[in-house]
Amino acid sequence: MSATTVEIAGTAVAADRPNRLARVARLPAGVLVGGTIVLLLVLVALLAPVLAPHSATSGSISERLWDVYTIGHPLGTDGQGRDILSRLMWGARPTLIAGVVPVLIGALIGTSLGLLAGLSRRGVRSLVMRTLDVIYAFPAILLAIAIGAALGPGIKNAIVSLSIVLIAPIARVAEGEVLRLRDADFMEAARASGARWSTIAIRQVLPNIAPALLVYCTSLVGLAIVYAAGLSFLGLGVTPPHPDWGSMLNDLRQNIYERPLLSLVPAVAIFIASIGFNVLGDGLRKLFDVRETEVAA
Repeated sequence: MSATTVEIAGTAVAADRPNRLARVARLPAGVLVGGTIVLLLVLVALLAPVLAPHSATSGSISERLWDVYTIGHPLGTDGQGRDILSRLMWGARPTLIAGVVPVLIGALIGTSLGLLAGLSRRGVRSLVMRTLDVIYAFPAILLAIAIGAALGPGIKNAIVSLSIVLIAPIARVAEGEVLRLRDADFMEAARASGARWSTIAIRQVLPNIAPALLVYCTSLVGLAIVYAAGLSFLGLGVTPPHPDWGSMLNDLRQNIYERPLLSLVPAVAIFIASIGFNVLGDGLRKLFDVRETEVAA
């Protein structure tokens, strides 16, 4: 009796494996490709102490500006003789942090403001959205540079500046989605039942706008990575000698004519990270069948 049960259970598990593989294969290509890129970036960032072959902050002047494909330094060395591959691995940590954390903070504050504007009366909605329009009117990267310059260099200040920049576009997306749902039947029923504003926002509205916000915020991470690299390139991000892809690009900029391949390494890393999150966001949009939004940072 028990043997039969085990056999049946084993058959069920074995039969379920192809089903799981089939479900994975049916996922949009963007989810598979973008998810793989993002997962690899996260693994490299987490395992940098194990994977990095050399120190990321020290090097030898006698080994400066070794070109790509050099034995022992497959991606070459920078102007101070530091291994670029090791610095690239260690630099993935602050780069991902500076890309993901501002989006999370911006999503938390922006979604709250979007819910407030979308569910409130016209006067409150106009006050909230017109205030955000003042921030949204400035070019995002210029506003981030201005705030970063005022706060000073450092990854914490870079996160603060990028978070402020991303609040307005996320709030606009959230408010647009709320207005789209405002006259739905389930919303009328919730209001007729006497439910509180907070209850309607959390239980009725937020679950319905979450897919659109997830798709948009995933794509914003790629943009935030580029912005964070730009701040570091200008000396407003991670402070030396700690590695960061933007600061690495700035360090190698002066040798671009002497060693052009070395300068391309951090640029390619930034490009791949940005493309990975954008492709993942596009795949999630197809997976959740979310309409494209015209709002951009």
